[in-house]
Amino acid sequence: MIVKRFTVGWLSTNCYVVGCEETREAAVIDPGMDSEREAEPILDFIKQNNLHIKYIINTHGHPDHVAGNAIIKKATGAPILIHESNSENVQADTKLHDGNILQVGTLKLAVLHTPGHTPDGISLLGENLVFTGDALFAGSVGRTDFLGGSYEELMRSIKTKLLSIPDSFKVYSGHGPSTTIGDEKKYNPFLQT
Repeated sequence: MIVKRFTVGWLSTNCYVVGCEETREAAVIDPGMDSEREAEPILDFIKQNNLHIKYIINTHGHPDHVAGNAIIKKATGAPILIHESNSENVQADTKLHDGNILQVGTLKLAVLHTPGHTPDGISLLGENLVFTGDALFAGSVGRTDFLGGSYEELMRSIKTKLLSIPDSFKVYSGHGPSTTIGDEKKYNPFLQT
């Protein structure tokens, strides 16, 4: 499996390219770049690795996660996917639901609806990893003071959907370093109740 992180945009958002080594199919998760120039390293990586982008997936509709949607779509032709409850008017081609399975080559990414930071927040569960968007971070959780945010809902999402994932699974979040489910259970101060 190919997982490459790029830090983009004004809030240092993690944009990921996730791909299948066998088929060279891939997805771009959260292209939050501000400009075509900022997209160049991502597009170069895609080209150098002979990847075919099947999907552009937004974990939620905040601008720092979707600002580069049009740039990546223009370059790759891939459809934009976001959860059905998105209210920020993201121009998406497909609306996702909890439980959807996205096939990327031999990889399967299961859509987990993890609202709280935003109503449309999703995480993407793969083999031995999960992309959590702005729900769960290394040592922290997503902000809930935006319109539609709910701390109670976020904690419910984390505890019921994310903490039931095996401890060894790697967590790739929307900002900051990667971690594991086990480390967050042990050390994340928000999860010690």
